[in-house]
Amino acid sequence: MVDPSPLAELARALPDVRSSGDAADRVAYARDLWPRHHLAVRAGNVAEHRPAGVVWPASTEEVARVVRWAHDTRTPVVPFGAGSGVCAGVLPNERVIVLDLKRMTRWRELDERARTLDVEAGHMGLPLEEDLNRRGLTLGHFPSSILCSTVGGWIAARSAGQCSGKYGKIEDMVLALECVTGTGRVVTLRHRTSGPNLVPLVVGSEGTLAVVTSAKLRLHPKPEARAFAAFSFPTTEHGWEAMRAMFQAGLRPAVARLYDPFDAMLARRGAVKKDGADSGGTPGLGAAALRNLLRRPGAINELLEGSFGSAVFGGALLVVIFEGEAGAAATEGPHADLATARRVLEPMKARWLGEGPAQKWLLHRYSVSYRQAPVFAAGLFSDTMEVAAPWSKLGALYDGVRRALGAHVFVMAHMSHAYPDGCCIYFSFAGTAGPAEPGREGWDARCEATYDRAWRAALAAAVEAGGTLAHHHGAGRSKAPRLSSELGDAGVATVKALMRAFDPRGILNPGNLIPDAPTPYVDDAHPKPVTA
Repeated sequence: MVDPSPLAELARALPDVRSSGDAADRVAYARDLWPRHHLAVRAGNVAEHRPAGVVWPASTEEVARVVRWAHDTRTPVVPFGAGSGVCAGVLPNERVIVLDLKRMTRWRELDERARTLDVEAGHMGLPLEEDLNRRGLTLGHFPSSILCSTVGGWIAARSAGQCSGKYGKIEDMVLALECVTGTGRVVTLRHRTSGPNLVPLVVGSEGTLAVVTSAKLRLHPKPEARAFAAFSFPTTEHGWEAMRAMFQAGLRPAVARLYDPFDAMLARRGAVKKDGADSGGTPGLGAAALRNLLRRPGAINELLEGSFGSAVFGGALLVVIFEGEAGAAATEGPHADLATARRVLEPMKARWLGEGPAQKWLLHRYSVSYRQAPVFAAGLFSDTMEVAAPWSKLGALYDGVRRALGAHVFVMAHMSHAYPDGCCIYFSFAGTAGPAEPGREGWDARCEATYDRAWRAALAAAVEAGGTLAHHHGAGRSKAPRLSSELGDAGVATVKALMRAFDPRGILNPGNLIPDAPTPYVDDAHPKPVTA
């Protein structure tokens, strides 16, 4: 009997393109790192959203051939980078072919005079930056996921790196994109300074408009010198007002991160403690005690948010790093910028803490990426939510989202990306199981219920405060139900029209960004058994 699966059909049509329908591969490509999926993993549920198979093209021509076949056969295709997304941007089914681009890693052209690099989309982040550094260059893009993310993934999610204050987000670095549209046509989109510019449409489209196969990126000289500083503030609001003044004064620190009092305490610790899974990622507390504490998150949040929390944890913390060319004297280069920053910040209740906290932050800049596993192992859950707003609405956004989350989970926050006109707030939160609900009696199902309530409340609060639902993680399916509230009817209609123009048969990552049905979340963690 002939195998009717899409992968078998693809293998017959394109036998020279590497592919796999192996069960382990299908499970490995069934989802990204959306924390809600971790609850299913902890419960022992095998991924139900497995694709028909995985394809590993080695060239743009192979990508185009696969997509043309998918267009002709109406087979859905999901572009895949390193799978480190956290918003359910990947959620296939048995009809979907996953298109993994990690074999496409070539540097097509490096122009050191123009400081540009044309690199294929599958190149991993850290090796790219290390190779550039050896040539005296930098992209300036340092997302926390740099060890497990690709150039194409950065572009798809509209990524931001830790040095965005100086170098911008990924959209500020893209000069041109080579893409394969939903019809299998190869197109090159170039950044234009006049007339229609299509590059910003594809950046952040999360695989729904085209498959990005290469990008021409703007480079910078590798910094010769850095100047480090840290300041404390009586409150988080004092800190963000000072940060606003610094950016509006024309200063562009590579790093400017403001931590609320509790998050500041964790930032001062820096390194990840290796206390085992029972620690839950928090020193001195066992998993059972931590679970009990987090059953009453509202009271804990209220206690820590006020003057008591600020006094206990030492106030808010601002970490600043300037970088650039080494000056001949202390009054030149990054050190001159830092001196100017001190003149701006210190009249605004900033207390100078020296260089130590900023140097410690740089040393452990990626450590936070490894703190999640012990939390889940302790029977809890954790996640992050990054929103943004103009400075005039930042207070309302901060208070509204924090209050909404705080009714369900323990929450802390820091401001990780600032601009002259606004700022990103990065909320981190942790929670545990709530009371049993119909259909959600088990521990992991009850954790899932708390998780869903917290996210629904927080997304609604962000829209009500006039903020964005995302800043640099993307929207995926986790935020898609509320995206229409932010974009409005006209915005949704525009996105759908763009999807039809790039991908007339809707085969590229269907259901992402603009969902077909207004469900609050994808029912993935605890799938119901199929009955006859």
